Amino acid sequence: MKLMIASDIHGSAVFCHQLLEAFDREHPWRLLLLGDILYHGPRNDLPEGYAPKEVIAMLNPLAPSLLCVRGNCDTEVDQMVLSFPILSDSCLVSLDGATLFATHGHHFGPEQLPPLAAGDILVSGHTHVPLCQRVENVLCLNPGSVSIPKENSPRGYLVWEDGNLQWKTLDGTVWKSLSAEERAAIMK
Repeated sequence: MKLMIASDIHGSAVFCHQLLEAFDREHPWRLLLLGDILYHGPRNDLPEGYAPKEVIAMLNPLAPSLLCVRGNCDTEVDQMVLSFPILSDSCLVSLDGATLFATHGHHFGPEQLPPLAAGDILVSGHTHVPLCQRVENVLCLNPGSVSIPKENSPRGYLVWEDGNLQWKTLDGTVWKSLSAEERAAIMK
């Protein structure tokens, strides 16, 4: 099964459009958005193409294909204009025998793990920095940011397919990958 994971659009219509072009290319089962969809937040500069109403118009037609968790910049007002649920702090996704705990990352992250079983996977955004790191008995993943990447990382997303992971730039270029076998070796 193929799942596309992205985070931190922050109201950028330019980069949301590029993300949705990638969604069309990837043909995943679902697109999991890890929060911070419409608002840029007071700590960030306005992202290029900041146009939350355009982002709303792009995402709402995809509602049946979206899973989403609440980011620290997402509010009840945002939920009023989006036609898919965004206010849950986390969700569980079962893929290829693995359990993914998805959250934005401002409450739970590699520094503060949620209660997970050994071998589970924590997927979070928030830092705007891609990550693949084992913490205790949990694999922590971060797709980076769609619109405001940090620490010289590219704008991008993460693809899970048949247990394999690929971090991709918005144009679809793979810049980091982890096979299911490599993932299993990390978790031993």
